[in-house]
Amino acid sequence: MTGLFAAIGMFSVLPVPASARTPGPGVLRWLPLVGALLGALAFLPALAVWRGADDGAPLLAAALVVGTLALLTRGLHLDGTADLADGLGSGRPAEQALAIMRRPDVGAFGVAVLVGLQLVQVTALGAVLAESSLAGGLLAVVLATTAARVGVLHAAARPAAAGSSLGVLVAGGGTPVVRWTAAVVLLGFATGLALLVGDPSEAAWAAAAVAVALAAGAGLAAHAARRLGGVNGDVFGAVVEVGTATALVVLAAGTTWT
Repeated sequence: MTGLFAAIGMFSVLPVPASARTPGPGVLRWLPLVGALLGALAFLPALAVWRGADDGAPLLAAALVVGTLALLTRGLHLDGTADLADGLGSGRPAEQALAIMRRPDVGAFGVAVLVGLQLVQVTALGAVLAESSLAGGLLAVVLATTAARVGVLHAAARPAAAGSSLGVLVAGGGTPVVRWTAAVVLLGFATGLALLVGDPSEAAWAAAAVAVALAAGAGLAAHAARRLGGVNGDVFGAVVEVGTATALVVLAAGTTWT
């Protein structure tokens, strides 16, 4: 369990024993479980204003969930997303783009991408909650946060970018068996749990949300690796935020077409 505690301490504000705070190459394999835990905890504030479907304020509940996720992760993934957007948006060669990403300020590209992603996450989740039971809403949040982090496992299979301390620490740390087992298990759980709380069509949309989120994360990681010469912590953060948004959009589409 040391690896799990190290992952919780590294990727969230949740307290862990001091002895477990030293991360290692195997810490990343626990990230999907951290995502599931964070999704479940972030869902709790929604219960103050929403009780399922149109009983309450689903859009406000969605905003509380997304805001709580940012607090629980210290804004870590949001910061990485903004840095990556500024670096890639600059159009500069890899070395200069990485230098831009290391700056403490946030540029126009970073602000635009952050605002856009947060709006998409809140409105997509709001649409899902407006049509969901309590169990269905919880499943949607946990599914999105977990799928996004499984995407990081696949992104970490790429070489680390130059000068990346986090990338060197975790990139390549997971084996193909770990990566694909996590994806298959998540697909199975998504389908099975969706069947329990909904109908077969909802199960299909849940599986699609996982698949599309993983594809979006893989595409982003591949593009970033080509431009930067590898991946780093900022790429991982962007994969989390884009994967979460993508999964929620697919689930929102499911509420429209089922």
